[in-house]
Formats: sequence, structure tokens, C-alpha cells
Amino acid sequence: MKKFAAVALVALGAVFAGCTKQEPAAPAAAPAPAPAAVLTKIVVGLDDNFPPMGFRDEKNELVGFDIDMAKEAAKRLGLQVEFKPIDWSAKEAELSGKRVDALWNGLTITEERKQNIAFTAPYMENHQIIVVPAGSAIKAKADLAGKIVGAQEGSSAVDAIKKEDAVFKSFKDFKTFGDNVTALMDLSTGRLEAVVVDEVVGRYYVAKKPEAYAVLADNFGTEEYGVGVRKDDAELLGKLDKALGEMKADGAAAKISEQWFGKNIIK
Repeated sequence: MKKFAAVALVALGAVFAGCTKQEPAAPAAAPAPAPAAVLTKIVVGLDDNFPPMGFRDEKNELVGFDIDMAKEAAKRLGLQVEFKPIDWSAKEAELSGKRVDALWNGLTITEERKQNIAFTAPYMENHQIIVVPAGSAIKAKADLAGKIVGAQEGSSAVDAIKKEDAVFKSFKDFKTFGDNVTALMDLSTGRLEAVVVDEVVGRYYVAKKPEAYAVLADNFGTEEYGVGVRKDDAELLGKLDKALGEMKADGAAAKISEQWFGKNIIK
């Protein structure tokens, strides 16, 4: 009997133990948010064959107006700056793919580009000029009818030309090149009869060889240069706008301009 009572008590204890309310386990603490990455360096994508904005000198070092502007801005922001030559026709892919942080190399602000790129306030005004061989019979835009015309692939010169549909369709042929230097070389050898190019580039080359080239009074429009960043990179955009504003206000940008162009062409 005692044995039976003992077994019954054990069984009854097990039942009560099974019915006892179990306290829920305390929820695991949420992981602390990762600290925001501190901006310490900016990688600038550029066409390294685009003098005087960005190019290689006789020592193969990257130099140019935009190189000096970027260095000054980075110094003011306390950032390191790395210059990375890219295929300029693939510049938007390089930026969106995060292989570069900014496009800073005579980048024209256009409505089409604004769909994929955030731009700083413009820092320079530019024209798409028409360069022809010295002594050419081409004196105006209308004279390009029946002629072979060239421009850099992926440049705003191509967009500017195609906007003037009647003029564009009047060309005998339209050729694009990987860079402006190659286009101008083809102009000097007679494979092209005119080149449409950014004014800052065209006048740089014309000044070096005034006996070889001439610039027409006509052009394919006025445009503005800005620095391009990813649309979701508001922090970098704000910092660059601040630095450029300060450089304009205190004369640093004007000084760089005078070193490269002989005058202040900062907007």
C-alpha cells in the first residue's frame, strides 16, 4: 500500500509539473546598428586623355584643371583623393557600380544625365565648338553639309550635334572616337573635315598649334560643367558643393583657372 501511495504521489507530481506555466524566454536583444562608415577617401573617375581637364604629362603623371580642382576640394574636406582613369563612354556604369565615387572631368550637366547622376552646382560654362583645319573652306555650321565630322564617343558633343537634326543629317559621315586627341589627329591628317569638341579642350589644342587649326564662330550650344555622384550619395554631394562654394568665394578656384586658361572662367 505504501508503495502504491508513493507511486501515485510521483505520478501526481509529474502531472502538476507538466501543467505548471512556463515563463517565456526573454527575447534576444536586437543587435546594435552598425556605425555609419566614415568618409575618408573619394575615388574620382576621369578620362585621362582630356587635356587640359585631366591628362598625363611627359612623366605619365595625371595633371589638369579638374585634377587640381579635385585635389583642392579634397584637401578642404580632409579626404584622400584617388584618380581612376575609366572608359568615359561607360562612366555611368562605373559610377553606379561603385568603382568610382565621382565623375570629375569636364562632365556636362544634361537633363538625360540627371536621371542617373546627381550633380553639384555648375562650376564652369562651356561651348561645343567646331574646329577645322587652318585654311578650310568651312566657315559656318551650314558648310558642314556633305562633310565628314567627328566627336568623342559618349561626349556631350554627340548629343549637341544630334539635337540639330537638320545639320546632323546633312553630314556626309559622322565618326566617333575614344578620345578627343585621336579625333583631332584625324582632323590634322585629313581623315576628318571638322571636329566638334568642348571649348576648353579645343582651344587648348588650337593655342598649341595655331597654324594647324581654326575655330568657327558658330558652335553647337552652351552648357555647364558639374561634378557627378551617385543619386543616393547625398553626403558626398553636399560636401563637394560646400567645398566648391568656398573655393569660388575665396578665389582658390579662380587661381587654378588662371593657371590653366590664363583667365578666370569659373562660373
